[in-house]
Amino acid sequence: MKFKSQSLRSACAVAIAASLSLSLAAPASANQTGEVFISSEKDNIITVLEGKTQKQLAVIKVCKRPRHLRLTQDHLRLITVCGDDGSAVVIDVASKKVIDKIKLQEGVEIFDLSPDGKKLYFSNEDTASIVGVDLVAKKVISQIKVGEEPEGVLVTPDGKTLYATSEVASLVHVIDLASGKIVKNIEVGKRPRRFALTPDGKELWVTNELSASASIIRTADHTIAETMKFEAKGFRPDEITPVGITLSVDGKTAYVALGRANHVAVVDVASRKVRGMILVGKRAWGLAVSRDNTTLYVANGMSDDVSVVDVASGRAVKTLKAGRVPHSVVIDD
Repeated sequence: MKFKSQSLRSACAVAIAASLSLSLAAPASANQTGEVFISSEKDNIITVLEGKTQKQLAVIKVCKRPRHLRLTQDHLRLITVCGDDGSAVVIDVASKKVIDKIKLQEGVEIFDLSPDGKKLYFSNEDTASIVGVDLVAKKVISQIKVGEEPEGVLVTPDGKTLYATSEVASLVHVIDLASGKIVKNIEVGKRPRRFALTPDGKELWVTNELSASASIIRTADHTIAETMKFEAKGFRPDEITPVGITLSVDGKTAYVALGRANHVAVVDVASRKVRGMILVGKRAWGLAVSRDNTTLYVANGMSDDVSVVDVASGRAVKTLKAGRVPHSVVIDD
């Protein structure tokens, strides 16, 4: 189909952007599929698995070096950011088709969405900044300088605050989104990476890759409540490199991927005690747990596979291929 005029092209672009914005902001759907989406950095694909059987449903070609993944609030769209071509790709969950591509910047790492779904914030390791993008207008609206090599990004549910990690500075930056200013820098462990916020919003957990630890931050005053150290039998402390972290829906259990230690730590959130260790693949980083807390998926970057863990038994029951260097996992549930 050829467009007959510039005005028609503009009208269509506005319609697509408006549709995306509405999708991002819509309430959660009751018809989630249980499907699992896994990004692969080296193959430029997203692998889709059926939830109950873990059989492969589709392979979606997306962009150069897809990394972090997020489902929109209504679960109708999946967004991935691509480090080597500096873009965000929007996928229709039902059809498994790419429906939009938004130019960002090269060096994009991790991202989060504003509560209304209209803005995307990502960390840019190359420019040491947190970049805000208007998804409707498809343009950069803010760029906030932070410490070197930022990675983790988390927007609070009220949309007022953004947290970002700086790997080099060993800091968590607390950013007021209204002013675009850093209001506090919190010293944590060496090379902080990813975040998890407890359901009550009172604690922010951050993994420290080179300290073999997780810092637990009180959100009320942004002080450190506790620092948890991780150990794994048969591994030296420098081989225990926590990166990925996720919480069960009820907030009672934290799952921490220990990187080169090839294990996931299962942590009781209330007591801060490690309840168990689950052996998975090589360099476990990205992970996601099902809403009913029965199944954990772990992306193993150095063994090019994904471990499917039965939470009740604390054992990996399947190992699946999902492209070279799998990065992130999300579950449509």
